[in-house]
Amino acid sequence: MKREVVRVEPISSWLERWKAPASAVTRAGNMVFVSGLPPFDPATGEIAAGASIERQSELVMEQLKQCLAAAGASFDNVMKCNIFCTSAKHFAAFNAIYRRYFADDLPARIFVCIPEWTGPFDIEIDCIAMV
Repeated sequence: MKREVVRVEPISSWLERWKAPASAVTRAGNMVFVSGLPPFDPATGEIAAGASIERQSELVMEQLKQCLAAAGASFDNVMKCNIFCTSAKHFAAFNAIYRRYFADDLPARIFVCIPEWTGPFDIEIDCIAMV
Protein backbone atom coordinates (compact mmCIF):
# COMPACT_ATOMS: atom_id res chain seq x y z
CA MET A 1 0.00 0.00 0.00
CA LYS A 2 1.38 3.40 -0.95
CA ARG A 3 1.86 6.13 1.60
CA GLU A 4 0.08 9.43 0.85
CA VAL A 5 1.50 12.63 2.32
CA VAL A 6 -1.20 14.98 3.61
CA ARG A 7 -0.04 18.60 3.76
CA VAL A 8 -1.43 20.54 6.68
CA GLU A 9 -0.78 24.25 6.45
CA PRO A 10 0.75 26.01 8.17
CA ILE A 11 2.08 23.04 10.19
CA SER A 12 3.80 21.37 7.22
CA SER A 13 5.64 24.61 6.44
CA TRP A 14 6.65 25.03 10.09
CA LEU A 15 8.15 21.53 10.12
CA GLU A 16 10.03 22.28 6.90
CA ARG A 17 11.37 25.54 8.34
CA TRP A 18 12.52 23.59 11.41
CA LYS A 19 14.21 21.15 8.99
CA ALA A 20 12.32 18.21 10.48
CA PRO A 21 12.71 15.23 8.13
CA ALA A 22 9.05 14.25 8.44
CA SER A 23 5.60 14.89 7.03
CA ALA A 24 2.99 16.28 9.40
CA VAL A 25 0.52 13.58 8.33
CA THR A 26 0.62 10.47 6.20
CA ARG A 27 -2.21 8.21 5.22
CA ALA A 28 -2.36 4.65 3.89
CA GLY A 29 -5.81 3.27 3.18
CA ASN A 30 -7.92 3.94 6.26
CA MET A 31 -4.93 4.54 8.55
CA VAL A 32 -3.79 8.05 9.46
CA PHE A 33 -0.43 8.77 11.08
CA VAL A 34 0.24 12.16 12.67
CA SER A 35 3.89 12.97 13.36
CA GLY A 36 5.11 14.04 16.74
CA LEU A 37 4.37 17.73 16.98
CA PRO A 38 6.02 20.25 19.27
CA PRO A 39 4.04 23.23 20.58
CA PHE A 40 4.17 25.68 17.68
CA ASP A 41 2.80 29.14 18.46
CA PRO A 42 0.06 29.62 15.84
CA ALA A 43 0.70 33.38 15.67
CA THR A 44 4.38 33.03 14.74
CA GLY A 45 5.03 29.43 13.70
CA GLU A 46 7.87 29.32 16.21
CA ILE A 47 8.16 26.97 19.17
CA ALA A 48 6.22 28.36 22.15
CA ALA A 49 9.37 28.64 24.26
CA GLY A 50 8.72 29.35 27.91
CA ALA A 51 5.01 28.50 27.75
CA SER A 52 3.48 26.57 30.63
CA ILE A 53 2.95 22.83 30.19
CA GLU A 54 -0.78 23.53 30.03
CA ARG A 55 -0.34 25.98 27.14
CA GLN A 56 2.12 23.69 25.34
CA SER A 57 -0.34 20.81 25.70
CA GLU A 58 -3.23 22.89 24.34
CA LEU A 59 -1.16 23.98 21.35
CA VAL A 60 -0.14 20.43 20.49
CA MET A 61 -3.66 19.05 20.92
CA GLU A 62 -5.07 21.78 18.66
CA GLN A 63 -2.40 20.98 16.06
CA LEU A 64 -3.29 17.28 16.27
CA LYS A 65 -6.95 18.23 15.74
CA GLN A 66 -6.03 20.23 12.64
CA CYS A 67 -3.86 17.39 11.28
CA LEU A 68 -6.54 14.79 11.85
CA ALA A 69 -9.15 16.97 10.12
CA ALA A 70 -6.89 17.40 7.08
CA ALA A 71 -6.86 13.61 6.72
CA GLY A 72 -10.63 13.29 7.19
CA ALA A 73 -10.40 12.15 10.81
CA SER A 74 -11.12 13.46 14.30
CA PHE A 75 -10.20 12.59 17.87
CA ASP A 76 -13.01 10.01 17.75
CA ASN A 77 -10.93 8.08 15.20
CA VAL A 78 -7.70 8.03 17.24
CA MET A 79 -6.58 4.54 18.21
CA LYS A 80 -3.31 5.41 19.98
CA CYS A 81 -1.45 8.47 21.26
CA ASN A 82 2.21 8.62 22.20
CA ILE A 83 3.10 11.43 24.58
CA PHE A 84 6.73 12.36 25.17
CA CYS A 85 7.43 14.78 28.00
CA THR A 86 10.51 16.10 29.77
CA SER A 87 9.19 15.44 33.28
CA ALA A 88 6.76 13.19 35.12
CA LYS A 89 5.79 16.24 37.19
CA HIS A 90 3.75 17.40 34.16
CA PHE A 91 1.62 14.21 34.13
CA ALA A 92 -1.42 15.57 36.02
CA ALA A 93 -1.44 18.95 34.24
CA PHE A 94 -1.16 17.27 30.85
CA ASN A 95 -3.94 14.81 31.67
CA ALA A 96 -6.30 17.67 32.56
CA ILE A 97 -5.81 19.13 29.06
CA TYR A 98 -5.90 15.72 27.37
CA ARG A 99 -9.29 14.91 28.92
CA ARG A 100 -10.79 17.96 27.18
CA TYR A 101 -10.13 16.23 23.87
CA PHE A 102 -10.76 12.62 24.89
CA ALA A 103 -13.66 12.49 27.33
CA ASP A 104 -14.92 8.93 26.84
CA ASP A 105 -13.83 5.79 25.02
CA LEU A 106 -10.18 6.71 25.43
CA PRO A 107 -7.58 5.58 22.89
CA ALA A 108 -4.59 3.48 23.89
CA ARG A 109 -1.68 5.67 24.93
CA ILE A 110 1.71 5.92 26.52
CA PHE A 111 3.31 8.79 28.45
CA VAL A 112 7.09 8.60 28.19
CA CYS A 113 9.53 10.81 30.07
CA ILE A 114 12.55 11.87 28.05
CA PRO A 115 15.57 13.87 29.19
CA GLU A 116 15.33 16.74 26.69
CA TRP A 117 14.39 17.90 23.20
CA THR A 118 16.35 19.61 20.48
CA GLY A 119 14.29 22.72 21.14
CA PRO A 120 12.90 24.73 24.07
CA PHE A 121 9.73 22.75 24.76
CA ASP A 122 8.51 20.05 27.14
CA ILE A 123 5.99 17.96 25.21
CA GLU A 124 5.46 16.29 21.87
CA ILE A 125 2.56 14.05 20.84
CA ASP A 126 1.90 11.79 17.89
CA CYS A 127 -1.08 9.59 17.11
CA ILE A 128 -2.51 6.91 14.87
CA ALA A 129 -6.13 7.04 13.69
CA MET A 130 -8.39 4.96 11.47
CA VAL A 131 -11.08 6.41 9.20
